[in-house]
Amino acid sequence: MSCLNVAMLTAKDLFDFPDSLPFKAFFSNDAAPWEWVGQIKKALADFDFGAPRDAIPPGFEVGEKVYIHPSVKLPAFGVIQGPAYIGEGCELRPGVFVRSYVIAGKGSVLGNSCEFKNCLLLEGVQVPHFSYVGDSILGNNAHLGAGAICSNLRLDQKDISVQLPENGRADTGMRKLGALMGDGSEVGCNAVLNPGSILGRRALVMPTMAFRGYLAPTEMAFVSGKIKSVSRIDS
Repeated sequence: MSCLNVAMLTAKDLFDFPDSLPFKAFFSNDAAPWEWVGQIKKALADFDFGAPRDAIPPGFEVGEKVYIHPSVKLPAFGVIQGPAYIGEGCELRPGVFVRSYVIAGKGSVLGNSCEFKNCLLLEGVQVPHFSYVGDSILGNNAHLGAGAICSNLRLDQKDISVQLPENGRADTGMRKLGALMGDGSEVGCNAVLNPGSILGRRALVMPTMAFRGYLAPTEMAFVSGKIKSVSRIDS
């Protein structure tokens, strides 16, 4: 990783890793936050998944190396490919597609027609409807509005650099990197977080916009523009 004019950002600036998840040793507070994405696979490789869960709905497909806490609500249809860890009190909704290397913390919602791949959801994360979350970290109580997308691949497929506080930049060396959403951050409906976007704690991205870069804690990003109207041709 190379850095230019960097006020270095660490994972502890964005996240408090919850004690309820059994993977704390793999996610250092002092690491760069995007380095946590690479630790997901390592954490699951070391995990004892135990016996498969009983009482899987007949239309719900569960692959190998999948842990599902007994309290998890499963829908009538959906897929978990695995390896994956679905923690206590999570709710999975119809049509959910959980691909490989997904960790979902206590009380999280993996919503209807949403796709998850190589991502870490801490506690109380809400992804209720029609979203894609790939190669991303979603902090405690982070929320994606309906249709929000965490894009993880540049159009030119080059490695992703990230913007840091005080206009610094860092090369991650990663070809795929989605969003790093700090604890309590929110993204409005149908917004797109471009690859390598970083949201500070309790930051907010307004609906329908395409965001890229770094958004400081508690700040709000929005597009300011006047809505115009004209008479209909057939009036």
